Amino acid sequence: MRRVLTVLVGVPLLAILLIVSDHPFPPPAGPGGSADTVLVGLGDSTMSGEGAGDYEPGTNGENNNWCHRSRNASVLKTAADTDRAVNLACSGANSEKLRADQIPALRQLAARSRVTTIVVAIGANDDPRFSEVLNKCVEAWVRRADCATAWAREWQTRVQRMVPKVQNALNTVRQTMRDAGYLDSSYTLVVQSYAAPVGPGLPARLQNLSGCPLRSNDVKWVRDNAVYDLSLGLRTAAEKTHARFLDLARAGEQHEACVGGSDASSEWFNRLAVDWDGIRDDNRKSHVLQESFHPNARGHAEIGRCLTEFLATSSAAASCVPRQDGTLGLSTE
Repeated sequence: MRRVLTVLVGVPLLAILLIVSDHPFPPPAGPGGSADTVLVGLGDSTMSGEGAGDYEPGTNGENNNWCHRSRNASVLKTAADTDRAVNLACSGANSEKLRADQIPALRQLAARSRVTTIVVAIGANDDPRFSEVLNKCVEAWVRRADCATAWAREWQTRVQRMVPKVQNALNTVRQTMRDAGYLDSSYTLVVQSYAAPVGPGLPARLQNLSGCPLRSNDVKWVRDNAVYDLSLGLRTAAEKTHARFLDLARAGEQHEACVGGSDASSEWFNRLAVDWDGIRDDNRKSHVLQESFHPNARGHAEIGRCLTEFLATSSAAASCVPRQDGTLGLSTE
């Protein structure tokens, strides 16, 4: 009887061993051993460092490359628990460009280094075309016309069309990492939204070409509606792909372009910026306003500070809000 029981007990054990032999445990995520650990930034101008100056050689118009990857970009100012940070973002990129141009670079990086964190800022250049909206509002100021009313009618529809495109881009990031041997749980994927570069309270004497040529009603709509709706859409895309979400919608409050009046040192965003030398260059003239209304070096440093705090938590979502001490801090949800 004891021998029969031994055989019966051994049968399920044997079955388990056969299953394990046919389905071995997955190898460690990405390259092992002495591979360095990396924080990666993907996306558009918000991530590339547009507006922060000190651009990497080859990304400041050379061979028509206008990615404007700045050494002051927020991802490079983030104190993550990694050996280094790599910025693959490109100013002007949309979800399609991210998949076509940045994913191949991520694939190569993930094969030779152990990627522990990926931060993505994408979507504004898809259907919302946020930079175009700001430019149209500047044009409306010149014509003394109303910008907000015209855009408000279709803004939410544009944001809704953006969501599946961002979701598709994030799924491509996920699949790329799986193909490189990573589990979804072996790295952190963060979706970062956008901050309002302008806000109500602009000094009237700076609502011109020397500062922020925007109508007060349009500025209010940009901050309270456009940026807010954009963040809601990006949060949806993040939730659908099980990514963490960092909301920057309020990150610039009281530090927007032009709010400092004659002293811009407290501002985290560029005012209207014109590359006057570029106007005379046919290859550059279409980019002479590119840095306008983007975070400056101070702004990127503050965003990096808040991202550092977020990565140190386990929160699925949080917001960056200015503190009373003048820095940008984390508000968990």
